[in-house]
Amino acid sequence: MSDSVITGFHAIEERILSVSGDSGAVQMYTVFYSKPGPRVKKIIARAEEAGIQCRQTDDSALDSLVKNLPAALRDHRGAVMTVSGNAEKKSAAVDFDAWVRNAAAESRSLTVVILDRVTDPHNVGAIIRSCDQFGADLVIFPERNSAGDIGNNEVIARASAGASAWVPVCVVPNLVRAADSLKAAGFWIYGADAGGESCVNVDFPAKTALVMGSEGGGIASLLSRRCDSIVSIPTCGKIDSLNVSVAAGVLLYEVYRRKILEK
Repeated sequence: MSDSVITGFHAIEERILSVSGDSGAVQMYTVFYSKPGPRVKKIIARAEEAGIQCRQTDDSALDSLVKNLPAALRDHRGAVMTVSGNAEKKSAAVDFDAWVRNAAAESRSLTVVILDRVTDPHNVGAIIRSCDQFGADLVIFPERNSAGDIGNNEVIARASAGASAWVPVCVVPNLVRAADSLKAAGFWIYGADAGGESCVNVDFPAKTALVMGSEGGGIASLLSRRCDSIVSIPTCGKIDSLNVSVAAGVLLYEVYRRKILEK
Protein backbone atom coordinates (compact mmCIF):
# COMPACT_ATOMS: atom_id res chain seq x y z
CA MET A 1 0.00 0.00 0.00
CA SER A 2 1.48 3.37 -1.00
CA ASP A 3 1.95 6.33 1.31
CA SER A 4 -0.66 9.08 1.35
CA VAL A 5 0.36 12.72 1.14
CA ILE A 6 -0.92 15.73 3.08
CA THR A 7 -0.40 19.33 1.99
CA GLY A 8 -1.57 22.64 3.41
CA PHE A 9 -0.13 24.17 6.57
CA HIS A 10 -3.36 23.92 8.58
CA ALA A 11 -3.99 20.32 7.58
CA ILE A 12 -0.42 19.26 8.45
CA GLU A 13 -0.53 21.06 11.80
CA GLU A 14 -3.84 19.48 12.76
CA ARG A 15 -2.61 16.02 11.78
CA ILE A 16 0.45 16.54 13.99
CA LEU A 17 -1.79 17.52 16.89
CA SER A 18 -4.06 14.54 16.26
CA VAL A 19 -1.26 11.98 16.70
CA SER A 20 0.75 13.76 19.41
CA GLY A 21 1.33 11.44 22.33
CA ASP A 22 0.69 8.27 20.32
CA SER A 23 4.21 6.84 20.06
CA GLY A 24 3.12 4.13 17.64
CA ALA A 25 1.29 6.45 15.28
CA VAL A 26 3.94 9.16 15.02
CA GLN A 27 6.39 6.67 13.53
CA MET A 28 4.10 6.39 10.51
CA TYR A 29 4.46 10.08 9.64
CA THR A 30 7.25 12.11 8.02
CA VAL A 31 7.43 15.82 7.30
CA PHE A 32 9.47 16.77 4.23
CA TYR A 33 10.41 20.41 3.75
CA SER A 34 12.57 22.56 1.49
CA LYS A 35 13.61 26.11 2.43
CA PRO A 36 11.94 26.67 5.82
CA GLY A 37 10.13 29.97 6.18
CA PRO A 38 8.56 31.02 9.50
CA ARG A 39 5.41 28.88 9.06
CA VAL A 40 7.36 25.80 7.96
CA LYS A 41 9.74 26.24 10.92
CA LYS A 42 6.71 26.23 13.20
CA ILE A 43 5.50 22.98 11.62
CA ILE A 44 8.94 21.39 12.01
CA ALA A 45 9.11 22.40 15.67
CA ARG A 46 5.68 20.94 16.40
CA ALA A 47 6.47 17.75 14.50
CA GLU A 48 9.75 17.23 16.35
CA GLU A 49 8.03 17.84 19.69
CA ALA A 50 5.51 15.15 18.74
CA GLY A 51 8.28 12.72 17.78
CA ILE A 52 7.57 12.89 14.04
CA GLN A 53 10.65 12.71 11.85
CA CYS A 54 11.46 15.70 9.62
CA ARG A 55 13.63 15.61 6.53
CA GLN A 56 14.94 18.53 4.51
CA THR A 57 14.87 18.14 0.74
CA ASP A 58 14.31 20.41 -2.27
CA ASP A 59 11.25 21.70 -4.09
CA SER A 60 11.64 19.23 -6.95
CA ALA A 61 11.40 16.34 -4.49
CA LEU A 62 8.29 17.89 -2.93
CA ASP A 63 6.82 18.38 -6.40
CA SER A 64 7.37 14.68 -7.04
CA LEU A 65 5.59 13.74 -3.80
CA VAL A 66 2.48 15.74 -4.71
CA LYS A 67 2.35 15.03 -8.45
CA ASN A 68 -0.47 12.46 -8.14
CA LEU A 69 -2.67 14.67 -5.94
CA PRO A 70 -5.62 16.64 -7.32
CA ALA A 71 -4.48 19.96 -8.78
CA ALA A 72 -5.92 21.93 -5.84
CA LEU A 73 -3.64 20.06 -3.40
CA ARG A 74 -0.33 20.31 -5.26
CA ASP A 75 0.61 23.73 -3.88
CA HIS A 76 2.80 22.44 -1.05
CA ARG A 77 4.40 25.81 -0.18
CA GLY A 78 7.53 24.08 1.01
CA ALA A 79 6.13 21.38 3.32
CA VAL A 80 4.59 17.97 2.74
CA MET A 81 3.60 15.26 5.21
CA THR A 82 3.55 11.61 4.20
CA VAL A 83 1.60 8.92 6.03
CA SER A 84 2.54 5.26 5.86
CA GLY A 85 -0.02 3.18 4.00
CA ASN A 86 -0.37 1.03 7.11
CA ALA A 87 -1.17 3.92 9.41
CA GLU A 88 -4.70 4.37 10.64
CA LYS A 89 -5.61 7.95 9.87
CA LYS A 90 -7.02 10.21 12.51
CA SER A 91 -10.76 10.21 12.35
CA ALA A 92 -13.34 12.09 14.38
CA ALA A 93 -15.96 9.49 13.46
CA VAL A 94 -18.53 8.58 16.12
CA ASP A 95 -21.29 6.00 16.34
CA PHE A 96 -24.59 7.74 15.60
CA ASP A 97 -26.83 5.60 17.80
CA ALA A 98 -24.52 5.98 20.81
CA TRP A 99 -24.20 9.71 20.21
CA VAL A 100 -27.98 10.18 20.08
CA ARG A 101 -28.48 8.17 23.28
CA ASN A 102 -26.02 10.44 25.06
CA ALA A 103 -27.57 13.56 23.51
CA ALA A 104 -31.03 12.57 24.74
CA ALA A 105 -29.74 12.68 28.30
CA GLU A 106 -27.91 16.01 27.84
CA SER A 107 -29.41 19.25 29.11
CA ARG A 108 -26.83 21.51 27.44
CA SER A 109 -27.21 23.10 24.00
CA LEU A 110 -26.30 20.88 21.06
CA THR A 111 -26.05 21.67 17.35
CA VAL A 112 -26.08 19.08 14.57
CA VAL A 113 -25.57 19.58 10.83
CA ILE A 114 -27.07 17.09 8.36
CA LEU A 115 -25.61 17.18 4.84
CA ASP A 116 -28.02 15.79 2.26
CA ARG A 117 -26.26 14.91 -1.02
CA VAL A 118 -23.52 17.51 -0.58
CA THR A 119 -20.86 15.78 -2.66
CA ASP A 120 -18.24 18.48 -3.33
CA PRO A 121 -15.37 17.85 -0.86
CA HIS A 122 -14.41 21.53 -0.92
CA ASN A 123 -17.90 22.47 0.29
CA VAL A 124 -17.85 19.69 2.88
CA GLY A 125 -14.48 20.84 4.17
CA ALA A 126 -15.62 24.46 4.39
CA ILE A 127 -18.76 23.41 6.27
CA ILE A 128 -16.70 21.36 8.74
CA ARG A 129 -14.46 24.38 9.28
CA SER A 130 -17.53 26.49 10.13
CA CYS A 131 -18.78 23.72 12.41
CA ASP A 132 -15.52 23.92 14.34
CA GLN A 133 -15.66 27.72 14.60
CA PHE A 134 -19.30 27.89 15.68
CA GLY A 135 -19.39 24.92 18.01
CA ALA A 136 -21.39 22.32 16.10
CA ASP A 137 -21.38 19.03 17.95
CA LEU A 138 -21.91 16.60 15.06
CA VAL A 139 -22.00 16.46 11.26
CA ILE A 140 -24.06 13.68 9.66
CA PHE A 141 -23.47 12.27 6.18
CA PRO A 142 -25.38 9.64 4.21
CA GLU A 143 -23.62 6.45 3.11
CA ARG A 144 -24.52 7.24 -0.50
CA ASN A 145 -24.38 10.56 -2.34
CA SER A 146 -21.79 12.13 -0.06
CA ALA A 147 -18.21 13.30 -0.51
CA GLY A 148 -16.79 9.82 0.09
CA ASP A 149 -14.54 8.70 2.93
CA ILE A 150 -14.77 11.77 5.13
CA GLY A 151 -11.96 10.84 7.53
CA ASN A 152 -9.49 9.97 4.79
CA ASN A 153 -10.25 12.65 2.21
CA GLU A 154 -7.33 15.06 1.96
CA VAL A 155 -9.35 17.60 -0.06
CA ILE A 156 -11.80 17.81 2.83
CA ALA A 157 -8.96 18.00 5.34
CA ARG A 158 -7.35 20.91 3.53
CA ALA A 159 -10.60 22.76 2.83
CA SER A 160 -11.51 22.41 6.50
CA ALA A 161 -8.10 23.85 7.51
CA GLY A 162 -7.57 20.68 9.53
CA ALA A 163 -10.88 20.88 11.42
CA SER A 164 -11.92 17.49 10.01
CA ALA A 165 -9.55 15.90 12.53
CA TRP A 166 -11.63 17.31 15.39
CA VAL A 167 -15.26 17.89 14.47
CA PRO A 168 -17.31 14.74 15.26
CA VAL A 169 -18.80 13.16 12.15
CA CYS A 170 -20.87 10.08 11.44
CA VAL A 171 -22.15 8.27 8.38
CA VAL A 172 -25.68 6.84 8.47
CA PRO A 173 -27.53 4.60 6.01
CA ASN A 174 -30.67 6.74 6.00
CA LEU A 175 -30.93 10.46 6.76
CA VAL A 176 -34.70 10.33 7.31
CA ARG A 177 -34.31 7.75 10.06
CA ALA A 178 -31.44 9.77 11.52
CA ALA A 179 -33.69 12.85 11.62
CA ASP A 180 -36.41 10.83 13.36
CA SER A 181 -33.88 9.67 15.96
CA LEU A 182 -32.74 13.24 16.57
CA LYS A 183 -36.35 14.40 16.98
CA ALA A 184 -36.95 11.62 19.51
CA ALA A 185 -33.89 12.87 21.40
CA GLY A 186 -35.35 16.37 21.66
CA PHE A 187 -33.93 18.06 18.58
CA TRP A 188 -35.82 20.45 16.34
CA ILE A 189 -34.97 20.02 12.68
CA TYR A 190 -34.54 23.07 10.42
CA GLY A 191 -34.12 22.69 6.68
CA ALA A 192 -32.32 25.41 4.74
CA ASP A 193 -34.13 26.66 1.65
CA ALA A 194 -34.49 30.03 -0.05
CA GLY A 195 -38.27 29.93 0.31
CA GLY A 196 -38.33 29.43 4.08
CA GLU A 197 -38.88 31.71 7.04
CA SER A 198 -36.10 34.24 7.64
CA CYS A 199 -33.57 32.82 10.09
CA VAL A 200 -33.47 36.14 11.96
CA ASN A 201 -37.05 35.50 13.08
CA VAL A 202 -36.43 31.95 14.29
CA ASP A 203 -35.85 31.18 17.97
CA PHE A 204 -33.50 28.24 17.60
CA PRO A 205 -33.93 25.88 20.56
CA ALA A 206 -31.16 24.39 22.67
CA LYS A 207 -31.08 21.24 20.56
CA THR A 208 -31.00 22.30 16.92
CA ALA A 209 -30.28 20.31 13.77
CA LEU A 210 -29.67 22.11 10.46
CA VAL A 211 -30.27 20.27 7.19
CA MET A 212 -28.26 21.51 4.21
CA GLY A 213 -29.21 20.20 0.77
CA SER A 214 -27.28 19.79 -2.44
CA GLU A 215 -26.43 22.75 -4.65
CA GLY A 216 -28.68 21.57 -7.46
CA GLY A 217 -31.50 19.63 -5.84
CA GLY A 218 -31.81 21.06 -2.36
CA ILE A 219 -33.15 18.83 0.40
CA ALA A 220 -34.77 15.56 -0.64
CA SER A 221 -38.56 15.77 -0.32
CA LEU A 222 -38.95 12.99 2.26
CA LEU A 223 -36.26 14.50 4.47
CA SER A 224 -37.74 17.95 3.99
CA ARG A 225 -41.07 16.69 5.35
CA ARG A 226 -39.28 15.63 8.54
CA CYS A 227 -38.18 19.21 9.17
CA ASP A 228 -40.04 21.18 11.83
CA SER A 229 -39.43 24.35 9.86
CA ILE A 230 -37.77 25.58 6.68
CA VAL A 231 -35.50 28.59 7.15
CA SER A 232 -33.84 31.00 4.76
CA ILE A 233 -31.12 33.64 4.88
CA PRO A 234 -32.23 37.16 3.94
CA THR A 235 -29.99 38.52 1.18
CA CYS A 236 -29.92 41.48 -1.19
CA GLY A 237 -27.84 40.20 -4.12
CA LYS A 238 -28.76 39.75 -7.74
CA ILE A 239 -28.06 36.00 -7.96
CA ASP A 240 -30.59 33.53 -6.66
CA SER A 241 -28.78 31.71 -3.86
CA LEU A 242 -25.72 31.27 -1.64
CA ASN A 243 -23.16 28.51 -1.97
CA VAL A 244 -24.11 25.68 0.42
CA SER A 245 -20.95 26.08 2.50
CA VAL A 246 -21.52 29.83 2.88
CA ALA A 247 -25.17 29.26 3.79
CA ALA A 248 -24.19 26.66 6.38
CA GLY A 249 -21.69 29.09 7.90
CA VAL A 250 -24.27 31.87 8.15
CA LEU A 251 -26.87 29.61 9.78
CA LEU A 252 -24.34 28.10 12.16
CA TYR A 253 -23.32 31.57 13.23
CA GLU A 254 -26.94 32.55 13.77
CA VAL A 255 -27.53 29.51 15.99
CA TYR A 256 -24.26 30.16 17.84
CA ARG A 257 -25.09 33.85 18.31
CA ARG A 258 -28.47 33.03 19.85
CA LYS A 259 -26.85 30.62 22.29
CA ILE A 260 -24.30 33.24 23.32
CA LEU A 261 -27.09 35.74 23.98
CA GLU A 262 -28.91 33.21 26.15
CA LYS A 263 -25.92 32.71 28.46
